[in-house]
Amino acid sequence: MPRKKKGNRNPPPARSRAKSPPPAPGPTTIRGRDAAGGSRNRLAIGGVLALAFGLVAAGVYWGVTQKSVAPPAPRTVALARYVGGAECSTCHAEEHAAWKGSDHDLAMQVADDQSVLGNFANAKFAYAGTTSTFFRRDGRFMVNTDGADGKLADYEIKYAFGVHPLQQYLIEIPGGRIQALGIAWDSRPAAAGGQRWFHLYPGQNIKAGDPLHWTGANQNWNFQCAECHSTNLRKGYDPKTETFHTTWSEIDVACEACHGPGSNHVAWAKKASGWEALATDKGLAVALDERRGVAWTPVAETGNARRSRVRETSREVDTCARCHARASRISDDYVHGQSPLESHRPALLDENLYWSDGQMRDEVYNWGSFVQSHMYAAGVTCSDCHDPHSLKLRSPGNGVCAQCHQPARFDNMAHTHHAAGTRGAACAACHMPTTTYMIVDPRHDHSMRIPRPDVSAKVGSPNACNNCHTRQTAQWAADAIHAWTGKPPASFQNFAEALQAGSSGAPGARGALLTLIADKTQPAVVRASAIERLGHWLTPTVTDVVSRSLNDPDPLVRLAAVEALASADAATQRRYLSRMLDDPVRAVRAEAARAFAGAGEQGLSAQERTSFDRALADYVGIQTYNADRPEGRVSLGNLHAQRGNAAAAMIEYRKAIAIDPAFVPAYANLADLYRARGEEAEAEAALKEGMARNPGAAVLHHAYGLALTRRKQSAEALTEFRQAMQLAPQNARFAYVYAVALNDAGRTGDSIRVITAALKAAPYDRDLLSGLAYFTAQTGHREQALGYVKQLQALDPENAEYRDMAKEMGGTAGMSQGR
Repeated sequence: MPRKKKGNRNPPPARSRAKSPPPAPGPTTIRGRDAAGGSRNRLAIGGVLALAFGLVAAGVYWGVTQKSVAPPAPRTVALARYVGGAECSTCHAEEHAAWKGSDHDLAMQVADDQSVLGNFANAKFAYAGTTSTFFRRDGRFMVNTDGADGKLADYEIKYAFGVHPLQQYLIEIPGGRIQALGIAWDSRPAAAGGQRWFHLYPGQNIKAGDPLHWTGANQNWNFQCAECHSTNLRKGYDPKTETFHTTWSEIDVACEACHGPGSNHVAWAKKASGWEALATDKGLAVALDERRGVAWTPVAETGNARRSRVRETSREVDTCARCHARASRISDDYVHGQSPLESHRPALLDENLYWSDGQMRDEVYNWGSFVQSHMYAAGVTCSDCHDPHSLKLRSPGNGVCAQCHQPARFDNMAHTHHAAGTRGAACAACHMPTTTYMIVDPRHDHSMRIPRPDVSAKVGSPNACNNCHTRQTAQWAADAIHAWTGKPPASFQNFAEALQAGSSGAPGARGALLTLIADKTQPAVVRASAIERLGHWLTPTVTDVVSRSLNDPDPLVRLAAVEALASADAATQRRYLSRMLDDPVRAVRAEAARAFAGAGEQGLSAQERTSFDRALADYVGIQTYNADRPEGRVSLGNLHAQRGNAAAAMIEYRKAIAIDPAFVPAYANLADLYRARGEEAEAEAALKEGMARNPGAAVLHHAYGLALTRRKQSAEALTEFRQAMQLAPQNARFAYVYAVALNDAGRTGDSIRVITAALKAAPYDRDLLSGLAYFTAQTGHREQALGYVKQLQALDPENAEYRDMAKEMGGTAGMSQGR
């Protein structure tokens, strides 16, 4: 099954801290924290994207025990080689037969008469002013379409990608690059609307030069898709020659993709020389045996089943998560059985990816949903429901749920409140609703939640009830459930309001997030997501709680804590993060090294410096591994800039622009580096270049406005600030700076109107409220201004600046701008 988009995390926009008076405009550097990810959040295919890892469950949370954070002991598997599925089938014929013809088997195929499903009989498809023609030539499959130069040319289809419900096609271009065509074949039956060509980005007018064009960076198979559609994939990017030498052991997802290299196991099975040394683990790279000998015993009181013994590891879920989670790949050094964060970084419950209640929003695949579920907490693994070889459900329809949930109690109208055989009577319809991606591909949400329309009414998330009852409100659905049960609905996932408050900065957010973090019964992905939302509120209380998360058994939580504390002052970093340079997991220690890079590294002891150098090598290796991406280049540039090597930083920013001229952070950071060096003319030139290529890039107009302000060209700066605000009306910072500029121009009334309008979209933004307090006080409305200060105090009770503002408001002296 084709996947959609590369699930690499893009750095979130910087969140402003409360400032006392409106600050003077400052730099606009955009940090590239993660080496991977598209410059726009719209990619096709998924592969590396979907990768990730199931992170081990921490402590004894949810019935899963992780006994230590120490790295696994060395295993003979390190020397194992890939032998191929044909070798495996000699002993595992039944499993091989089940796998044959599965979506894993057909994940990627050489284009031929058996694999290609699309119509290549001179079929035509028009999109964005270009008519593409699909045809055959000398037995090959061809397409005449627009290339990187925008001109029509003939291209050979080399590979078929996926099978159902759509199939994409791959084309080789120079530099070892393989690109995914944006026009796909709808392989569903004609009666279901299929058997047609369609574009993955309808109405978006994608043309040559756009990173989403089939020749662009965001349609590159080597980075975007390859790992999850082939076995033993090695991206093989050479930063020096800027070419790929991508290799695989098998073109599809074969036995060793999940079980690991099999030569040692084969040696043990055949009793080859030295097999005795492999007897303990049978030479397996990873033992996917967590279900062996396990039974699910019915519990009469609940109608549910209980696992016969606690699941103590997460090997199976980790293995599946590598390709069934939204994540970025940080290394080719994937070792089966090790922490997934050795080679990948998973996405958290970021607000652009998930709804605040944890339901999937963007295309996140299944891991992030599943590990927050009650099923995972109870010890369920992927293969409890899916046959791991055929990938089919263990039983069709409601039968798969009936394995653990007694049908007499749950598969009846008294429970479903829908007539048998109707859509609403299906377990998955209520507990695993679908969202359609890639135009034709509905995916089930694997958080397996109880429908909570009452939560939808509070936070705006969807719910299964209103997915069908579209003309009704969430409150209507909540009332209906209450009428059935006589009580408010309850569910395992109860973090929606805390995460929502954290995203918006609402009153009480800090306390709610701190409570989530401290609750060890909460899934690790939830606690890590709460830490991420607290990262910009590093008060002493927050720092204390976050610093304790550095000891968490789950590396995902430790990684989030390191990232949060990376923005702390040098003394706090030194106190808490130096030991994280020796964390057993690569992603964690690499992020710790990034935090210290530059000024921070100067204060390290000799021993710490040794650890820092090793961890920094990990960080550089991660970014270099992803140097085919603009994000990787910008991250390298940022590192060089932090460490005082401006020349090297500029080279990396320029390479990022060459890879993807639409990658705005590269222009912004390049300009900021020039500005820091006092080279204002060069900074403005970089911004103008970026705006010429990306006229809709609000951040560049904003940065150019700052440059004009420094040149005392206030009127011109106002124009740029206004344009930035109009291009990105959801960005409170742009509105705030525009309001400051208006006030400086003597237009205090206009500045108040701008901030008042912006507060409708961001009612809890500290900068907006702070600015509104000052500007209102300037107009003589002291009591009204004090009201805004009280709102700030409610949002951030520990902030001393707000206490000072309140005192000043209550005094006899006029408000000072305090510039």
